[in-house]
Order: sequence, then structure tokens, then C-alpha cells
Amino acid sequence: MWVTGPKALDAPHVPHRILDPAYRTATLGILLVVTLVAFEGMSVGVVMPDLARELNAFDLYGLSFSAFLVSSLFANVVAGLWSDRRGYAVPFLVGLALFVAGMGLAGAAQSAEMFLMARAVQGLGAGASFVALLVMIARVYPAEMRPKAFAAISAAWVVPSMVGPAVAGFVAGQWGWRYVFYGIIPLVVPALVMLIPALRKPATSDEAPPDGPRSRPLAMTLAAAAAAGGAGVLLHGVDRLHLAPLIGAVETAAGLGLLVYGLHRLLPPGALRFVRGLPTTVLMRGFFTASFFGVNSFIPLALQEVKGFEAAQAGIALTTGALGWSAGSYLQSRRDAAPYRRIRLAAAGVTAGVLLAVLPVLPWVTGWVAVPAWIVAGFGMGLGMATISVTALKQSPVNEQGANSAALSVTDMLGSALAVGVGGALINLIGHSSAQIATGFVVICLLMAVIGLGGTALAGRIR
Repeated sequence: MWVTGPKALDAPHVPHRILDPAYRTATLGILLVVTLVAFEGMSVGVVMPDLARELNAFDLYGLSFSAFLVSSLFANVVAGLWSDRRGYAVPFLVGLALFVAGMGLAGAAQSAEMFLMARAVQGLGAGASFVALLVMIARVYPAEMRPKAFAAISAAWVVPSMVGPAVAGFVAGQWGWRYVFYGIIPLVVPALVMLIPALRKPATSDEAPPDGPRSRPLAMTLAAAAAAGGAGVLLHGVDRLHLAPLIGAVETAAGLGLLVYGLHRLLPPGALRFVRGLPTTVLMRGFFTASFFGVNSFIPLALQEVKGFEAAQAGIALTTGALGWSAGSYLQSRRDAAPYRRIRLAAAGVTAGVLLAVLPVLPWVTGWVAVPAWIVAGFGMGLGMATISVTALKQSPVNEQGANSAALSVTDMLGSALAVGVGGALINLIGHSSAQIATGFVVICLLMAVIGLGGTALAGRIR
């Protein structure tokens, strides 16, 4: 009688964790990079009112956010193409270098135009490095670990969200807003050191070479330039409609044409027609970012100019939104409900939070109502954005993960850029007094709520 040892199939399956020794260094490096980008995002929102006053940049308030996002759109596509064809290491390193350079330029800005240029350089760096991080997650972690990885990325917003507004407000009060940008630069070094092993990871042998219309470098680069340039021209035209209606209308129409041409080639086939499956999954990210960030970028301005909040106080609403985001992302990694149902619930949550955000600028309501309102909106973002990321990677062939990761980021950035740019144009149109900013903020919230409702209605088409 033969006695055999237990077979491998008889052993209980122990799920991997993102902090297991094989993944720990990569996980910590990725989380630190996300934390730095999150801190920068939170800091800009808090110090922008002070910055706008010093540089006389209220007219460029919305465009300063949009410049970051539009340049990120272009970098997303180029980095995604490179990641598919040559790996994610080079676009990540180049992106990180540009991000650091942009932070230095922002701190040294002496005019609104120079700050606008610095934001564009930051956007190029953030766009390239972030899409490379998405591909890195797809290549470093097995499929069953990716929901936890995306949940951890959302959780990485917690620390900068809790301390970022207070730290940014304190630094700006003690030394000036410039040092908020300067202070982030040295922290890039430890993140880069921790990611060196992941950056050296070779492509697996079963990966097919990229193929198809979205893998052609020249065509896709031109499409990215058309989309980014079109978005910029469109936003400039919208902002000029109240000053020079004819010129503004021509710029708006020309920008829209370039944008549609570029998106037709950048997004999965059928995305602009909301074809079921991956095309709609990718496009849904734009609905989420437009409805959320179209309001989020103006909360500090509204609370400071309408309710008289200090910079650190105004940042608390952004803090609570990010905490809700992390909670929603964690729930996404634990639930087994169908993705389209989670996305529908998430879009409804964002819409509800955006509508509640109207209350803080009303004369008889305290500005602190923004805190629970943005918890609700943030929860919807965490639940929806992470679910969309996981679903899109699951729907993507391995050799198109870079292109589809780039497409996700394109819709992210475009949704935010257009919403924030239009919001800034509305503020400029209505005026910059306290009462006028309150009116403009209410109009912005109502417009973004309509976009959120659209996402709620379309969620079922990701199936």
C-alpha cells in the first residue's frame, strides 16, 4: 500500500495580499506616489483663492485646473502607447520628472500665465506617471488582487486628505503658498527607490504585441493632440463668449470638432455611441469626474468668498470627500454585487452629494453643511471609480491594457477639465463678488447634478 503526501490541489487556497513580501515594495511605492499626487491636488484646491488674489488670477481660476487636466489627457495616451509597446518604466520615470519640474515652476510663478504653464507641465507628468501606474498594477498583481490594489490606491488619499488641507493652510500662512509646492519635491525620491524592482520587471512572455488602430503611435499621438488641443480651444472659447461672442462661438465650435475627432480614435470603438460593454465602461469615468470635480474645485472658493472661511477650514470639506471616497472604494473590494449595479448606486450617490452641496452657500445655512454633503459625493466616487477600473481591465485583452488604461484616464481628465473650465467661465460671466460667486456655485452644482443623473441612467450599459 502506497502512502502519498497531500496533493497541491488538496491544500486550501490562501489568497495573496498586496503587502505580501513579493508585492510589498511595489505596493508601498505606488501608494507613496499616489499620496504625493493627492497631496498636491488637495493643496492646490486650498491655496488657489490666496494664489488667485496675489497673482490677480481670478479670471484664470478654472483654467488653472483645466490646464493640468488637458495636458494630462495628452500624456495619458502617449504613455499608454509606450507602456503597451515598450513597458511602463520609461513613461513612469519621464512623468515623475515632469511632475517635479512642474511643482518647481508653480512655486516660482510670478504671474498668472507662468502658473498656468506650470500647471500644464504638472499635468504632463501626472498623466504619464498615473497611466503607467495603472499598467504596472495590471502587470505586477494577479487579477484577483487588482480590486484590493485599486482600493489601496483610493485609501492612499486618506492621509493627505486628513492632513493636507491643514498642512497646506499652515504652510501658506507661515511661509506663503509657494512652499506648498516646493515641499512635495523631496518626497519623490523615496517613492522612486521603492519602485525600482517593479520598474525592472520584464514583460511576460505570453503578452501579444499590440495590434489594431489604437496601437499606431503616430495616429494616436495626433489624435491625442487633437483632443487635448480641441479641449483647450473649446474652453478658451467658452470663457470668451461673454467678452467676444462671435470669436468665442467660433473657437467653441472649432474646439468641439477637434475634440470629437480625437476622441473617436482614442476611445474604444463605439464609446461615443455608448455601445454596451467596454466602450460604455470607459466613458462612464467621464460622467463621474465631471459631476464630482466640477463642484469639488469650487468648494474652497465658495466657502472662503461667501462664508468667510479660512483656507484650512475650507479644505475640511475636501478632506471629508476623500474619506468617503476611500470608504466607497473599500466597500467595492468587498462586495459581490454586479458591477453595473454598484456603478448605478455610486452615480446616484455622487448626484445626491452634488445637490446637497448647494446648501452651504445659502444665506440661512451654515457652510459646514458641505462636510456631510461631500462625504456622500466622495463615497459614490470611491464605489464607482474603483469598480470601473477593475471592470475595464477585466474587459481588456492583455495587449490593450495600456490603450484602455489611457482611455480611462482620457475620460477622467476630459470630464474634469470640461466641467471645471465651464464652471470657471460661469463664475467669470456672473461675477466675482460674494453674492455672484454664490449664484455661480449654485448654477455649477445644478449642471453637474444633471451629468450625474446621466451616469446613473447609463450604468446598465456596461454589461
